[in-house]
Order: sequence, then C-alpha cells, then structure tokens
Amino acid sequence: MRASGFNRPNLHGRNNAFTLIELLVVLAVIAVLSFLVIPAINGLKKSGDMNTASGQISGVITTARTYAVANNTYTWVGFFEEDGSRTSTQPATAGTGRIVIDSVASADGTLPYTPTNPSVISGSRLIQTSRLLKIDGMHLVTFPANVGGTTITTPGAVTISNANIGSIGDTTPQTVSLTPFSYPLTGTAQYTFTKAIQFSPRGEARINNSTSLYPLQPAVEVGLQPAHGAIVDPTSVNLVSIQITGVGGDVTVYRR
Repeated sequence: MRASGFNRPNLHGRNNAFTLIELLVVLAVIAVLSFLVIPAINGLKKSGDMNTASGQISGVITTARTYAVANNTYTWVGFFEEDGSRTSTQPATAGTGRIVIDSVASADGTLPYTPTNPSVISGSRLIQTSRLLKIDGMHLVTFPANVGGTTITTPGAVTISNANIGSIGDTTPQTVSLTPFSYPLTGTAQYTFTKAIQFSPRGEARINNSTSLYPLQPAVEVGLQPAHGAIVDPTSVNLVSIQITGVGGDVTVYRR
C-alpha cells in the first residue's frame, strides 16, 4: 500500500515551466507577427476612412442635386479646407487636413446673382439644406493631367483630361467661385466657400462661376487624399476621385 502524501518523482528531471530560451522565441515570433500585421491593419483603417469620406461627400452632393430638382431651385455644395492640426477657429484658419462641406439652396428658386456680374450671394436669399460636415484626416487634391486616360486609372471612369474638367482641389486647374457663400448665412462668417458645385433646377452640375458664361464641363471632380493632422503624404496611393457629370449630375466614386 502506498503511503499517504507520497509524490511520484519527476522521471524526466524537469518541471513543466517555460525556459528562458522558449520565452525569448515566443516573444520574437510575436514581434515579427506584429511587424507584419500592424501595417496591414493601418492600411485597412486608412482605406476605411477613405470609403467613409467619399461616401459622406458623394451623399451630400447627391442630396443637393435631388433637392434642386425636387424643389425647382438652385443648390450649391461648398468646400473649404482648414488646418487639421488645430481645432476650428472663428474665422476659420485655412490650411490642410480637415475638409468642411456645406450645402445651401436659393430660398425663392431664382439665381441669387446676375450671371454676367457675380458677387457674394446674400445669405438672406439662401437656406441651409444640410448640416455642416467636417471630415478630419482628409485633403482636397487636384490630380495631374491625364491626357488619353482617366484621372484615377479605373476602368469605366470618365475619359477626359484636366483641361476639360472642373476640379475641386488644391492646385491648377481648380476652379474658384466668383460668387462664394458663407457659413453661417447671416452674421459673422466662420467659413467662406470659394470652391463650390452648383446644381440647376434641371440637375445640371457646374463649377460655380467658372467663367461669365458658365459652360458645362464634361464632369466635375473632387479629389481626396489622406492626411495626418496638417501633413499630407505625397507618395500615398490611397486616392479617391469623386466625379459628377455635367449634364446628368450623376455621381461616381473611383478608387486607386
């Protein structure tokens, strides 16, 4: 009979704990996996951020066009980029890294300025059609000319060169409105939107006041590039082109 309390000896001469070498190997494997996985996770997050931003912007544009047609009036979607490294100021500090978007409409259905002599639209003739939208970590960019191809090389994109496209971006050929509008509509302006897309009661999309004759471009493009605070990575390939056809006002999002 075995005595009470008797413990069988460890025949292998060792306990079940990890050795220092085994722990170092596990830590090394974890470090390698982290090195490989974290960039992929960051890439997915950036891609998700671009998808969210493009969805929000295309939604505002589509809603503005729908409002213009449904109410037989004119609408505008204005774009402003401010310093993304700081909180919003009054008035806003222009810069890089945070896109601010506003949508307004003519209160009485008429064009609130003379096309041949544009001036700042009086806020009393406009109404808000959406809440002010702010998107952090995003930069308005003008993509380079694309003779013979598309701005973002995605099959099915509108085949045009920047010489014939209205652009909401940061460099030539971006178009600056001669008839900007402000937010809020009355009182001291925090934002003045000098970059805007105008929709007519028929749903036509124009870069607001591109010339005194307001010709229809084949398309209007809003270019997006990710930013970190006020810093933009010029080598980033995570780009988005939101294109709005001039006559139909159809909105299409292209990704690289």
